[in-house]
Amino acid sequence: MARHTANKQTGPSSTRAPAPSSESKARAPEPRPGPTNEQIARRAYEIFLARGGMHGNSDQDWYQAERELRLGRQ
Repeated sequence: MARHTANKQTGPSSTRAPAPSSESKARAPEPRPGPTNEQIARRAYEIFLARGGMHGNSDQDWYQAERELRLGRQ
């Protein structure tokens, strides 16, 4: 089986585009920090109370609280 080597460039004669300088790179927006465990726990407790204080749904309360806080809703 023959290999195609015509397009292969090696050594210093190969041409590459110059690397963009640090000034020309667009800055990505910094990620927002997520809610803290304390904030999630507080909101989950509010959800628990709003449901009438019925036990057995703590995981669902936690996930709902986390989702609301990440989306900025309460």
